[in-house]
Amino acid sequence: MQRSLLHPSRTVALLFLLLIMAGTALLSLPLARAEGHSAPWLVALFTATSAVTVTGLGVVDTGSYWSPFGQGVVLLLIQLGGFGLMTAAALLGLLVNRSLRLRTRMLAQAETHTIGLGDVSSVAKVVLAVTLVCEAALAVALTARFHHGHGQPWGEAAWNGIFHSVSAFNNAGFSLHADSLMRYASDAWVLVPVMLGIVIGGIGFPVLQDIRSKLRGRQRWSLHTKLTLTGSAVLLVVGTLSLLVFEWSNVKTLGPMAMGDKLLSALFASVSARTAGFNTVDIGQLSQESWALHYLLMFIGGGSAGTAGGVKVATVFILVLLVMAEVRGRPDSEAFGRRVCTAAQRQAITVLVLGSAAVVLGTMTILILTDLPTDKVIFEVISAFGTVGLSTGITAELPPTGQLTLVLLMYVGRVGTITLATSLALGERRRPYRYPEEHPIVG
Repeated sequence: MQRSLLHPSRTVALLFLLLIMAGTALLSLPLARAEGHSAPWLVALFTATSAVTVTGLGVVDTGSYWSPFGQGVVLLLIQLGGFGLMTAAALLGLLVNRSLRLRTRMLAQAETHTIGLGDVSSVAKVVLAVTLVCEAALAVALTARFHHGHGQPWGEAAWNGIFHSVSAFNNAGFSLHADSLMRYASDAWVLVPVMLGIVIGGIGFPVLQDIRSKLRGRQRWSLHTKLTLTGSAVLLVVGTLSLLVFEWSNVKTLGPMAMGDKLLSALFASVSARTAGFNTVDIGQLSQESWALHYLLMFIGGGSAGTAGGVKVATVFILVLLVMAEVRGRPDSEAFGRRVCTAAQRQAITVLVLGSAAVVLGTMTILILTDLPTDKVIFEVISAFGTVGLSTGITAELPPTGQLTLVLLMYVGRVGTITLATSLALGERRRPYRYPEEHPIVG
């Protein structure tokens, strides 16, 4: 019993749950609310969950509802949730690699060398260094722009710069402005640094580690890194071009903008839709086609073992390779001169199926509880599960049971995917026998 409770994946899930409970308690204090009295428990719970899971969905406006203390608590929860997830994901990946090495060291080193096999403290230190350096650089750039470009006093500019830098790197999507970043829709000096923070934080620590090692000439890129970078680039380009086509003439979004601003906003939306949660246009005014595109981008998410959510880029592209191999009649899924192992394919299918089931169940639950349009409910549910934070504006309108459903989806979407993936990898066992094979009819 004790060994079961101490299983690494269960420990991560429990730690995140405890952090949410602590955050809820702090945000329930009268000191945390701008009006000076306690926030309702559901508001505190929803905000704490959204911050710890670095989602960004909110039932209240962060900048006006919470006091400076409350905003500080939200910022701390974002930092702990993002850094904690990156560290936990990296360490669990390290544990998976070690368990595989016990079976066959040569194969594990060739296929899963995304994280060096150092001790726990060294891995955590590298994650911490990447986090602090990126957030500090982003905070300096944003602070300078807020002061010189938008006339904010140095104190206000610094707080806005720090808050938005931490929120961007951790893909949290929380903003101190009620309109998110819509007021900066034409300001590349704000949006470009934010996009860089989103990409670096969300691409995944194993990829950053690979890039760092490659620059030092120590190793070639792993298949995971190549799949993640290629997949992210494809999604970024397709998302940007599609949004330009869908929203070019929409007078409520990109229509009134100059051509350069349209391109900037479309690019930003494509980056942010993959779990960041900031927006420069009114999400509720997007066309149906753009909402459908967001469904896909939000569900896929970013890179594994990073601050991004979703089922992850590598997961989806492993399945794409599987489909391509099946269509071509090839026995193996291959890419970049490497073969994808069968275990990774099974794990990818499992993550995708269970993720889809969570979205379907969440959507059905909220539809039963409310009379809201189906398309808006689907958007909200995928945003919560993918820990994106974008909303069509219905979050605060949901009944308490509907908001609790989103709380559960945010928690499952953030902790569930990494816990599931690690459990599958650590729980893989070989049996000394196999049953006779048959071929059921498919299709």
